[in-house]
Amino acid sequence: MFDKERTQQFWTNIVKTIRVFLLSESCREALVFLFFVFVSLGFWLLNTLDDVYKTEFRVPVRLKDVPKEVVLTTDFPENVQVGVEDRGTVLLNYMLGRTFYPVTFDFKDYSTMGTHVRIPSEELSKKIVSQLNTSTKLLYVRPDTLDFIYAQGEAKRLPVRLNGEVEAGRQYYVSSVTFSPDSVVAYAPREVLDTLKMAYTYRLQVEGLTDTLRQYVSLGGQRGVKFIPSSIQMTACVDMYSEKTVEVPVVGINFPAGKVLRTFPSKVQVTFQVGLKRFMDVSANEFFIGVTYEDVLRNKDGKLPLALKTAPDWVNHVRIAPASVEYLIEQQLEDTEE
Repeated sequence: MFDKERTQQFWTNIVKTIRVFLLSESCREALVFLFFVFVSLGFWLLNTLDDVYKTEFRVPVRLKDVPKEVVLTTDFPENVQVGVEDRGTVLLNYMLGRTFYPVTFDFKDYSTMGTHVRIPSEELSKKIVSQLNTSTKLLYVRPDTLDFIYAQGEAKRLPVRLNGEVEAGRQYYVSSVTFSPDSVVAYAPREVLDTLKMAYTYRLQVEGLTDTLRQYVSLGGQRGVKFIPSSIQMTACVDMYSEKTVEVPVVGINFPAGKVLRTFPSKVQVTFQVGLKRFMDVSANEFFIGVTYEDVLRNKDGKLPLALKTAPDWVNHVRIAPASVEYLIEQQLEDTEE
């Protein structure tokens, strides 16, 4: 049960103990000591801040009054790094109490300088110095020169292409790489726009892919060109390889009339890797093994080595068994009229 009288007595004892301590001789000595410590610290701080120091500030920059028909194809910096030198008290005022106003440039003042505008360092420094104390020394501005490239309504739609490689993992292959959207609008000065044929992604390297990959990729790589949209979705589909074997006949090519090539065996096995999606579609008819009459004439060992003349693009690791065959050339009698 809550005892009000005991609680009041408890707090009364605590207040009394604190009062006795504050009025004691040891407490007065401690307070006097702390007073002189703070005074000494203040003198040391004033003396230290009177020295000259160097520091760096960030000053915002802005480009104003850009016409609606103008598209900036490079990013205009949001701020610049400014290195200054002055007494500590002045620098402390910059850090704690003073705010730098944005350094502003009017687009109209540079509209006659072409599509690639460079604002010289002298002009940039002059605008920054106007916000500094007269005692402050400007050491540097980074970047020391501002520039931007713009287009006045010139645009072209370009197909998107991958800059890089997408590689599948073991026993897989990349069946397709698509983009959504598959084309973008490029803005650039006319002389640059006329040279553009494709919109390429930034360099991309993907390895060991075993499942469908969907990710957003950025477009760019060429200064002075702006793409809308600037990033698109890439979809890379993979399929698993499976092995298949078909029997393909060996055919003679360019044999003279009346001569026929006979091979033993007449058909050979062609084994290859194909994706599961096309496993049922590929057949022996899509392979062709031919031996020319010239190959036979050049042959000396009695066996003809075999090689594929045609095969589908989507098969890999093709093997022929046997790799060579025995043969003979059969002479056929021509029909004669009685």
